Amino acid sequence: MSMTDQSVSNEPQPGCPSCRDTGDHRAPEPQEPERDRLNRKWNEILQETRVAQTGVQILFGFLLSVAFTSHFHKLETFDHVVYVITVILGASATGALIAPVSIHRLLSGQRMKDHIVVVAGRLMVFGMVLLALTIGGTLLLLLHVVVPSLLAELLVGGVMLWFAMCWYGLPVWLRRRSARDDRREARRVR
Repeated sequence: MSMTDQSVSNEPQPGCPSCRDTGDHRAPEPQEPERDRLNRKWNEILQETRVAQTGVQILFGFLLSVAFTSHFHKLETFDHVVYVITVILGASATGALIAPVSIHRLLSGQRMKDHIVVVAGRLMVFGMVLLALTIGGTLLLLLHVVVPSLLAELLVGGVMLWFAMCWYGLPVWLRRRSARDDRREARRVR
């Protein structure tokens, strides 16, 4: 069996650390050239930005239209404060999530992609935090009108906890689990 056949095969390979753990052969990933890695990361950021931008823009458009409804003026001060804060959060999320595109456009060809990828990644994370807060504020505004105040706040708290777990807790847990698995693997190989 040639090296090419061996790396494609899922058959257990003698002496392979992956086979000991899973019984399934996983060939080591080839090293990616730095330029290819930066281009791949940039393309991933662009795809993620498209998804997040669409969501924040729809939500922000909805928020802007709320102030022009007849029911809005009948809301209490608390609801008006929640609305203003939520609109500001939505505008900030929009800015953070669109910023990577603007940065790329203005700095294209400057041989700064490594810096752009780092900054764009941070803006995306910050934009997602702002988006989650915008969604929470929107939910609070809507639910406060529909259900009793305490129930609205409890429901929004539950949704925000769910967002924190899905968007931040789960990735952190997966990263730690992967690092732990890598340390175990390194100890076995020694």
